[in-house]
Amino acid sequence: MSLAAHYSRFRVAERLLLTGHSHQAWPDVAREGVLEAYDDAALAVGEKWGRAELRAERLRDGVRDLLGDPSGEVALGGSTHELLIRFLSCLDLRTRSRLVTTDGEFHSARRQLDRLAESGVEVVKVPAAPVDTLAERLASEVDGRTAAVVVSSVLFETSLVVPHLEAVARACARTGAELLVDAYHQLGVMPFDISALALADAWIVGGGYKYLQLGEGNCFLRLPAHAAGLRPLVTGWYAESGDHFAGATYDPTSHYRASRVLDFFATHGLTPPVLRRTALHQRGLLAAEFDALGLPDEVVTRDRDTPAEGFGGFLALTSPRAAELQAALAARGVSTDSRGQHLRIGPAPYLSDEQLRTAIGLLGEVAAQKTA
Repeated sequence: MSLAAHYSRFRVAERLLLTGHSHQAWPDVAREGVLEAYDDAALAVGEKWGRAELRAERLRDGVRDLLGDPSGEVALGGSTHELLIRFLSCLDLRTRSRLVTTDGEFHSARRQLDRLAESGVEVVKVPAAPVDTLAERLASEVDGRTAAVVVSSVLFETSLVVPHLEAVARACARTGAELLVDAYHQLGVMPFDISALALADAWIVGGGYKYLQLGEGNCFLRLPAHAAGLRPLVTGWYAESGDHFAGATYDPTSHYRASRVLDFFATHGLTPPVLRRTALHQRGLLAAEFDALGLPDEVVTRDRDTPAEGFGGFLALTSPRAAELQAALAARGVSTDSRGQHLRIGPAPYLSDEQLRTAIGLLGEVAAQKTA
């Protein structure tokens, strides 16, 4: 199934866009959503909000489907940071002034938690490696002083899946701490089932800017049932309608765009299992093509110990010159990105196998120049 024709505005068939883990292209129908938002505003002016709410509810329904949580409460926000702040503000950090996290969290959480540590909150950072024991090590840090644990289900630097999060959920339930799971790098590339993962009592945060192709402004926080008894200190006037975690006036264009893209995914059968099979194939192809280059490990290498199922949707290569390799690839027309020593290569469903092979071939050329 070729999807490239549906992404003509992003010219995905002509470009080597290997940033699927951070900035995916939008299908053409997303533009129709943007225009619809404008037309509704022009037609209804201040009465547009009833129309906009239909699109917001479509996004909430899409999130519920992705999480396997059909009756779940979902709060929306412009960014995961905004939602993280609402979550943190409902915690009683005066009596439980301890937060547990990892040293592998995305910047929105990392920077905010670092700032809280500067203000006197105890923030325990558990090393993300080795990932096989991460959940158990997090659980061992949870005690009666712990307000919450903040952890990703897939690590954003390495694409490693964090197994056994149910162990953290059990520790939180036992001590009365909250658990917030960042599923941003899982949704849209791996199935996520709250019941199967034993995360019914967890808060789940994520967004649509990456694998879901929804673009900016489509972030969400799934609320556990007991959230009804909590009141965030940071709260918008929308919360007066009964949802304590709602925000305030926003630009609804993002939700129009999201509605069209979610419908596009449904029409083309881009379900979580299908997307998972696609990701495994594409990442496996990238890994095999990379291995065939035979590059020296000291120049660039990859994790060959973890099985394919232990990764999310992108190939993380390790190199002391990751940023240089990224820049050299960009000069050759290959879009990737780097985080520290990690060169991240992210495929997407609209890319062909031949495009992936071409990109890795160009990586071989630029890496060879670095060793010359």
